[in-house]
Amino acid sequence: MTFPKDFVWGTATSAYQIEGGGLDFGRGECIWHRFSHTSGKVRNGDTGEVACDHIHRYPQDVAMMSQLGIDGYRFSVSWPRVIPAGTGTINQQGLDFYKRLIEKLHQAHITPYLTLYHWDLPQALQDQGGWENPDSVHWYTEYADLVSRELGSEVRQWTTFNEPFVSSIVGNLFGVHAPGKQDPVAAFTVAHHLLLSHGSAVPIIRQNVPDAQVGITLDLAYSRPYRPENTDDQIAARHFAILHNNWFLDPVFRGVYPADGIRWLEPLGALSNIDISEIGKAQVPIDFLGINYYTRHLAKATDANPMGYEFVRAEGNEHTALDWEVYPDGLLHTLLYVHNGYYPSKIFITENGCNYDDPKPANGVVDDPKRVAYYRQHIDAVEKAIALGVPVKGYFAWSLMDNFEWAEGYQSRFGLYYVDFATQERTPKKSALYYHDRISQERAKA
Repeated sequence: MTFPKDFVWGTATSAYQIEGGGLDFGRGECIWHRFSHTSGKVRNGDTGEVACDHIHRYPQDVAMMSQLGIDGYRFSVSWPRVIPAGTGTINQQGLDFYKRLIEKLHQAHITPYLTLYHWDLPQALQDQGGWENPDSVHWYTEYADLVSRELGSEVRQWTTFNEPFVSSIVGNLFGVHAPGKQDPVAAFTVAHHLLLSHGSAVPIIRQNVPDAQVGITLDLAYSRPYRPENTDDQIAARHFAILHNNWFLDPVFRGVYPADGIRWLEPLGALSNIDISEIGKAQVPIDFLGINYYTRHLAKATDANPMGYEFVRAEGNEHTALDWEVYPDGLLHTLLYVHNGYYPSKIFITENGCNYDDPKPANGVVDDPKRVAYYRQHIDAVEKAIALGVPVKGYFAWSLMDNFEWAEGYQSRFGLYYVDFATQERTPKKSALYYHDRISQERAKA
């Protein structure tokens, strides 16, 4: 078995997690700026003010990518860096930063894979209701229009949204991400407008970039009932799958919400603020589906919350520092499920990785054997999926370097490169060396 010759090997980051620069260079405040500066929201009170200082160090970081040997780099544009108030006045300094970054990538023969939205909504728009406001579809479409017109001559690969489940449910129902709400009506209203915004923006991007490849990235989690023979646990696992996966897959590929989900959520009042018949607008032709995969979940029935499920730790398997189970077969199962149920013409693994409590660098490298094993097992799972006919065309390791890991702050390290946040020194981990060698080996086999 070999990966196809045109298979894309890459890494991924996002704007607020690495760029830093605070509110300099004309950047507006985003919801994560406000959220992380609110006491008790982020571990250790960390913020993304400096992060990896990528806004100043991007030439060094692109050189680092070249050393890694990747074909593609997946990054996001910060909406408030480009349009500080979300609408209206354009910040040319912000646009110019991305133009310089993209130029550096092309000089290094690395293809840019641009994500338009990775959770950093301008705070000025949140103050007007954010994604709960129906006008958000128009705001986002105007933003997508601007960025695709300004950067489209140099970028062919476009992703509308990263993980709308997290933006909507984790940020507005669970409340552990920005904007930190715990309101089911808000959560499903946000999800609805994110999906409609995707449908609205895709044709605009195509109009501005005629040869564009356009898609969306969903975080998909494989779930199983904790007690496979228990009917209640089976229902709990089904509820989780609907909420996490199908609520976003079905609109994108079928133009409908899953009927089981509507029957479950309507009596809870969660859909009271949306017109579910509108969701047909989310189904537009896309060129690829991005899948972010990290772990699986064992679901157990509970009456303790309206969602009807809780997660049980899978004993006996390796777990990361975030206590996420290492389960590479879940990636294989997820790819087969999506391929057989939704038939995307092309799939990218847009994020896959793990966090561990890495030791300090020693002799110019960081020893991270568990991350090496994680990548080996999950890349093998992708290879198995390709052998079974799944059209996986690329793999982007999360992440290029340690960064601001949202509510976990700087404690969680996912990077292929270790970042000393006091000095901003980058050091390769053994997982980076493994990834470099694996890319070389697979290219030689293709």
